Amino acid sequence: MNSKTVLGFDFGTKSIGVAIGQEITASATPLQSLKAVDGIPNWDQIGDLIKEWQPDLVVVGLPLNMDGTEQDMTHRARKFANRINAKFGVKIVTQDERLTTTDAKARLFELGGFKALTKGQVDAVSAVLIIESYFENQFGR
Repeated sequence: MNSKTVLGFDFGTKSIGVAIGQEITASATPLQSLKAVDGIPNWDQIGDLIKEWQPDLVVVGLPLNMDGTEQDMTHRARKFANRINAKFGVKIVTQDERLTTTDAKARLFELGGFKALTKGQVDAVSAVLIIESYFENQFGR
């Protein structure tokens, strides 16, 4: 069985966190945060990441309200996911990301205290959590 490589994005209007995951280990590693201008990334940077990592799947976090209803950011994240699919032809899934930012801050704090909490790191770790929650939903771990 060959493992799928999964690229994860935590969409934001100013910053988009990126992580890479492996299905076989059901784990992910933070890569970086990309700057965005009102939700629009530098598409060349995204293209470079896709070229470099050759993902079998791209997972984009879907920010929902706590009660599960959609908000403006939900639609923007979905549009971002659809653009990746249209531009680069990779398979896309969206993953409910409620609580990932809080979880990311807690995880970074465990790793290194307040010093560790730069916005870029939080976004990249949020992308890790998006991939990991996708894996949990797939395999029920």
